[in-house]
Amino acid sequence: MSSAMSKRLEGKTVIVTGASSGIGKSTAVEFARTSPKNLKLILTARRLDTLKQIAEEIKKEVGEGVKVLPVQLDISKPDQVRAFIPNLPKEFQDIDVLVNNAGLVKGVDKAGDIKEEDIDTMMLTNVTGLINMTQACLQIFRKRGESGQGDIINIGSIAGRMGYPGGSIYCATKAAVRTFTEAIRMELIATRIRVIEIDPGQVETEFSVVRFGGDKAKADKVYEGVTPLTPDDIAETVVFAAGRPENVVIADMLVYPNHQAAATVMHRRS
Repeated sequence: MSSAMSKRLEGKTVIVTGASSGIGKSTAVEFARTSPKNLKLILTARRLDTLKQIAEEIKKEVGEGVKVLPVQLDISKPDQVRAFIPNLPKEFQDIDVLVNNAGLVKGVDKAGDIKEEDIDTMMLTNVTGLINMTQACLQIFRKRGESGQGDIINIGSIAGRMGYPGGSIYCATKAAVRTFTEAIRMELIATRIRVIEIDPGQVETEFSVVRFGGDKAKADKVYEGVTPLTPDDIAETVVFAAGRPENVVIADMLVYPNHQAAATVMHRRS
């Protein structure tokens, strides 16, 4: 028997950026599990082979009711974002939900020593890429009925609410996501377009491995003595938000693991 949430998601087309791992992958799988009868999923990332594997895994688990389209996309490149929707198969172009999940952090350098390349990579992916994807999907949403309809779900971070040493640029990018989200929610108030932000605290993903340039030993130390959130934890909140009745907007959600109370306030077991 289908749940109310499952029925509300049926027939929708969902884009998940950064879907090759972590929160993005879990979000794609959670959408498929929640509404397995009639759903279209567009999974984007730079690693196309990985996306194809995830598509196969979803098909094997839930069957043919979920159509999965893996698309290679680097959202830090505006020309790729511009061409993205026009190049989709026609049956996937009528997008209902955009999950802006793609994002990364590079290094732990402090101001004065931050590499220009790291600044550019974070800004282009976390801010410019998210904005460009949002603008592209808004063109679709606005064509729907008198006032338009669709969901923009931005994955922010506790780092966008509170800065911390060694994360100044990443924190700045997530603060930009937060204020962009707030502003467009106000701009779209006369529409049926929902604007949602979910801000995770500490989540164990490839995030720290990327931050430390592939050094897994360093990345593992971040999670020593704690039980961080999992990508599945955040995926469930994303699908919950998308599956609310149309007039319900989960505008702003901050999600911590039990050991965390702020960006830099954590209790570690000795």
